[in-house]
Amino acid sequence: MTAPPGGAGRPLRVVVVDHTAALGGGELALLRLAAQLDPSRVELRAVLLDDGPLVARLRAAGVRTVVVRAGARSRGLDRHALTGSWRALLAVTDTARLVVRLAALLRRADADVVHTNSLRADVVGLFAAPWARVPVVWHVHDRIAADYLPAAAVRVLRALARRGPRAVVANSAATARTLPGARDLTVAHPGYAPEQALPAFDDRRRPARAVVGLIGRLSPTKGQLELVRAARTVLDEHPDVRFRLVGGALFGEDDYAAAVDAEARRLGVRDAVEVVGFSDDPAGELDRLAVCVHASPVPEPFGQVVVEAMVRGVPVVATDAGGVPEIMRPSGADLGVLVPPGDAAALAAGILSVLDDPGGAERRARAAYDDATRRFPARETARAVTEVWERVAGRRRRRRT
Repeated sequence: MTAPPGGAGRPLRVVVVDHTAALGGGELALLRLAAQLDPSRVELRAVLLDDGPLVARLRAAGVRTVVVRAGARSRGLDRHALTGSWRALLAVTDTARLVVRLAALLRRADADVVHTNSLRADVVGLFAAPWARVPVVWHVHDRIAADYLPAAAVRVLRALARRGPRAVVANSAATARTLPGARDLTVAHPGYAPEQALPAFDDRRRPARAVVGLIGRLSPTKGQLELVRAARTVLDEHPDVRFRLVGGALFGEDDYAAAVDAEARRLGVRDAVEVVGFSDDPAGELDRLAVCVHASPVPEPFGQVVVEAMVRGVPVVATDAGGVPEIMRPSGADLGVLVPPGDAAALAAGILSVLDDPGGAERRARAAYDDATRRFPARETARAVTEVWERVAGRRRRRRT
């Protein structure tokens, strides 16, 4: 019988590092990944550089989790602030202390692999892991491109991806294309958890009211402003339609939330738009929708909510950029309505095409359900990522012998 991949009679020990404990897309994908790992092959632990709801979620999933809070200056950085802050990120005292503390934790954990799950964790992990003599795998959930990140950050991250981590996991082929020359690059789409999917497509599914919804944190990259602008045209044709924005301003984007509200008032659609904040039941939110909208004005790295809507049998209107076409146009299939990003008029037309042709929308939704339940289960994500970890850990063991 083959020895367990971790050696010494135990499974491979992987320590995942994330800079945030908020429930963003990458963090929710991590929870689904953790739930599908084979415990006979992988023992997963976590180090989070902030406190928040992800801590309890990971612990409830059986993942031993430690919080090592970054200093205030490090926590205040976001991907849009990286341009002028890379030297500060690497030089400030609190970050240096964080690197030292993380390295000590990795040594004590006797980790076989460090898996970094966010851009800030990627950088901190690259500095900490060599001290602990542990190889690093990056899991990249963001497109490393100038339309998504500052140009200086793009140059730095691409250079690091070629030389720093032993392997890189990208959440889509679109993300992978923004990492030219990255070492040992694997695409592993974020999968859905079994409980997120309907057991079978239900062609009797009919919400009591025509509700058009967008599920995602309130952010300029998610397109709530574009949906509010599209709402005016939709309401002119279907005055009974209601719009539902599900998600909070997780990363200090309260100014954007205020701008969305102001635009809805200016256009006279505020009474038709409900902003409900974060929901712990995305499947329940999807079930009440006649149309799920993905309206990102810039190319989205993947588009997890698109998959989540498809496995609930909900018709989707989404922007034709980034990772979304991989989901909705595999081999030319027609699984939903795609529209140009940042075009409120096209978004309105796409929503109206679903509302005006329920039969066609249902046919696409059924095909989408069948396709997504086959291609995107989280167990496939876990399989692909586990193979990367085992490959990287195997190289380390060969060098030690």
